[in-house]
Amino acid sequence: MITRSQVKAAQARAAELLQVAGIVLSPEEREQLEVASFGLNDLETQGLQLVTYVNTDRYCAKELVLFPGQTCPEHKHPAVGDLPGKMETFRCRAGKVLLYVEGEQSDIIEAILPPRSQSHYTVFHEIVLYPGQQYTIPPETLHWFQAGSEGAVVSEFSSTSRDEFDIFTDPNILRMPVVIED
Repeated sequence: MITRSQVKAAQARAAELLQVAGIVLSPEEREQLEVASFGLNDLETQGLQLVTYVNTDRYCAKELVLFPGQTCPEHKHPAVGDLPGKMETFRCRAGKVLLYVEGEQSDIIEAILPPRSQSHYTVFHEIVLYPGQQYTIPPETLHWFQAGSEGAVVSEFSSTSRDEFDIFTDPNILRMPVVIED
């Protein structure tokens, strides 16, 4: 769970990082900026802030914001019924993104695994993205990503997003946020 005041503070921080990256949000987008704490009560270490511009039955566009060292936990986007899993392209806009996908394990990885969840990270093929670089993740591919020391802003272009069906390797994760009033 996350409190309303924690959500507001994370929204303000995320909006600042977006502004520094040269991405302008409307007042409505700032207000609706999603804060995904994944139910782990550790937003600074494992979490994600995002703005969804469009999500139709054909395509989706989002901005993903990661605070310094923040990690979006390992997951994949499965097929849902007859629909294939989400294919997504990450394009780094600001900062540095450490992306890990299925494939040959890198000899050394730069990311720091979240201490309370280390055993739930299983893929270690490292791809480092700097501003202007991008990588496409195929459907049903396990992946996770972490911001460098300055945080990161990533534009995501994908097929339809059905976040509520994402499969996380950590069984403690709740994808859809539970916000409590404080």
